[in-house]
Amino acid sequence: MATDSHTAFFYGTLMAPPVLHRVIWGTTSAPTPVHASSLTIRPAILPAHQRHKVRGADYPAVLPCAAGAPATGSSPDASPPSVRGTLVQGLTSGDMWRLDIFEGSDYTRRKVRVRVVESAHPETSPSPQDGNPSTEEIEAETYIWTASPSALEASEWDFSEFVREKMGRWTGEEVLDEGMKEVDGMRGEGEEDPTGGRGANGRITQRLEKEGR
Repeated sequence: MATDSHTAFFYGTLMAPPVLHRVIWGTTSAPTPVHASSLTIRPAILPAHQRHKVRGADYPAVLPCAAGAPATGSSPDASPPSVRGTLVQGLTSGDMWRLDIFEGSDYTRRKVRVRVVESAHPETSPSPQDGNPSTEEIEAETYIWTASPSALEASEWDFSEFVREKMGRWTGEEVLDEGMKEVDGMRGEGEEDPTGGRGANGRITQRLEKEGR
């Protein structure tokens, strides 16, 4: 691949194509042929890490686990934890700059090794839930939670629930339903912002639109 090509592993909101497209290209619509041909997206697994809900937020966090340690809350005989997500190859340095802004100061981008999943439905868009891990390992970068662990819950984050119930405020679909609400993260008065400023009208999104290149 070209020198300016980056590979990343996503395990949260960025597994949803409309959210990824909005962050790196500024649109939630289907990518143009040029954009589509620039990325390779496959399901993958990140071993020896565990995904957690972030308290009061729509998005998750990932932390590394000690080798051989069972997942939090599981029995001592349980398998070591791993995280299913998507492996995206072909990202540019500009894309990574935008992703760094999007993730914010609670996360640090680090190199990891992930195992590619052989999708059960290769003719459709990759699903982080499909298929079984292969023996192919690839080095990628991912965003590890480096803020206080006290902000995390022990329970697992649910991607299907996010897509079904929460993604609208990340893509702007709820704006029309709520009369073009123009508040940070599209939250109601007095409510916490569950997107952390990453929603369609959030402060992080506004920064990307202002400083985007």
